[in-house]
Amino acid sequence: MFDWLPTLPVVWIAVVVFAAMALVTAAIYALVMRLADGGRAEAFTAVSPGMLPPMGILFALIVGFLAVGVWDNVDRGEEAVTDEASALRSVVILSDDLPADLRVRMRALVRSQIRNAVNDEWPAMRERRADLTAVPRPLADALHLAIGFDPRTDGEAVTQRELVASIQDAGDARRRRIILSESGINALKWTGLVVLALLTLCAIAFVHSGNRTTARIAMGVFAAAVAVVITMLASQDQPFSGQLGLDPDVLEQVLPRGS
Repeated sequence: MFDWLPTLPVVWIAVVVFAAMALVTAAIYALVMRLADGGRAEAFTAVSPGMLPPMGILFALIVGFLAVGVWDNVDRGEEAVTDEASALRSVVILSDDLPADLRVRMRALVRSQIRNAVNDEWPAMRERRADLTAVPRPLADALHLAIGFDPRTDGEAVTQRELVASIQDAGDARRRRIILSESGINALKWTGLVVLALLTLCAIAFVHSGNRTTARIAMGVFAAAVAVVITMLASQDQPFSGQLGLDPDVLEQVLPRGS
């Protein structure tokens, strides 16, 4: 429903959302006041102001639940990227204990895996088209290389076990970040949030239809609050998309240098 919105810069998200809320608020105000002029003023002013606090509380609760989900996805995305970088860094460090030819091959595979993640997987995650169908070849080759290594000492056996574990950890972290790249507020939740905001605007217009200045002020303040909320949620709705999306900087920092 709003998948395109989080891909915009934050400033443009704010412009779009505030403009949309201004238009909708003006339309609701004009409609309610026109109906009030048509003989429904008594019915509108009879609407109890006591209904506004429960609606406001309900709106705040929904916003709170959505915000928790959005920021939890961001935190888990950061954790997945950090875990992946740590696992690959461990592979690089452990490769120092391998024979020279295997060390060079292992580091080349780690380097290839990081470049594949940065150059191919990240753009796909930003566009929410990344999937787990294909196993990254460098990671699979690194795992096969580690498993196929024939240790000659107890130390090399320990290195082999740790290498296999670290490569598997990197694969698990990669799966988590790709899954999280598909996360976000679904259409039903967005619809519920927007519909409740519109209903609250209508209720404010009804309650204050007898005083148009008060109605404009109250509706304008609430509409601005709704716009701020939607801007905040939309700007971080997709953990790897948009201006505030997570970057692969941590992975690039562990890119092996030399052999």
